Amino acid sequence: MNNTVDTPGPGAPGPDTPGPDTPSGADSSQEPDAPLTSNTPNVPNTPDVPNTPDVPDTPDAPDTPDAPGSEASHSDTPHTEAPGYSPQWLELREGADAAARAPGLLRPLRAFLADRPPKDLGLVISDLGCGTGSMTRWLAPRLDGPQHWILYDHDPRLLDRAAALAPPTAADGGRVTVSTEQGDIGRLTVDRLAGTSLVTGSALLDVLTADEVEALVDACTGAGCPVLLALSVVGRVEFTPADPLDAELTDAFNAHQRRHRDGRRLLGPDAVTAATEAFERRGATVHTQASPWRLDPSRGAEESVLTEWWLRGWVEAAREQRPDLAPRAETYLRRRLNACAEGELSVVVHHVDLLALPGPAEAATP
Repeated sequence: MNNTVDTPGPGAPGPDTPGPDTPSGADSSQEPDAPLTSNTPNVPNTPDVPNTPDVPDTPDAPDTPDAPGSEASHSDTPHTEAPGYSPQWLELREGADAAARAPGLLRPLRAFLADRPPKDLGLVISDLGCGTGSMTRWLAPRLDGPQHWILYDHDPRLLDRAAALAPPTAADGGRVTVSTEQGDIGRLTVDRLAGTSLVTGSALLDVLTADEVEALVDACTGAGCPVLLALSVVGRVEFTPADPLDAELTDAFNAHQRRHRDGRRLLGPDAVTAATEAFERRGATVHTQASPWRLDPSRGAEESVLTEWWLRGWVEAAREQRPDLAPRAETYLRRRLNACAEGELSVVVHHVDLLALPGPAEAATP
């Protein structure tokens, strides 16, 4: 059963761009069998939980807004093919991510969690590809009760930062603790999710392959875990004012998001549909809600910088996919950057948040 709230469907017509979401995927350059290493700062023992999926990642973003961005690793992240997500980029986009996330999915999630028997640690939440921990900072203060977050990422720098910046308390004052797991979650299994109350991820689905989505869904539904996956791009971007080249660059960017990389064919804007169908085949109830980024440089310098970084990465990805676009794309980028600097450009990057509650569907429907 799929309950959809205000969701532009994946693959819907119109401009599509990468949303500046925090890429939380594992480093695809790592060996798939790389062992997880754990760093648990001051917290009680916790159950074994998943690795981080073998998904592409985003390299360091430019040091200054004038540096050229490269392609996007998650649907919205400026990056190069080098491993590693830039902490500067993830921090810059955190405000836009928080404003975009769909709070309407929290009501059915809270109701589901409230019906579960309490655990010694309270809620045990696994955040896959945590980046700098923006999901923890957004969600932990919106859920009641003690919580233990297990943060997964391939990058030890990001894990250290995410653990250090985790919120100390839940919505009702309950204690929030964290531990970290470094490595590859491509081998996520039901056993690894034993004892987990909730699985989360942000800007993750669209950098997975169809097989990786099926494996993730298998593990989560097999363990009876609800899953909240935020900020997946759906292939639409809207610019104001419009430009004649918007649609062609959008198509090229979307093709780049679906590209083959290292023998893997990424789902890109098709990921939400694929995940919804996979969860429903296993009896889960799926709720989706639109979570668009709304970028408006006229609101201040920070949003102007964010829009510029995103725009550079978006155009570079389109040019990489379609080298024949290079001359026109270069002129387009200069035109758009000038409009951004003057506060005359606004962008809506469409995403969807997905909540899957273990079946049967009738019992899980709020």
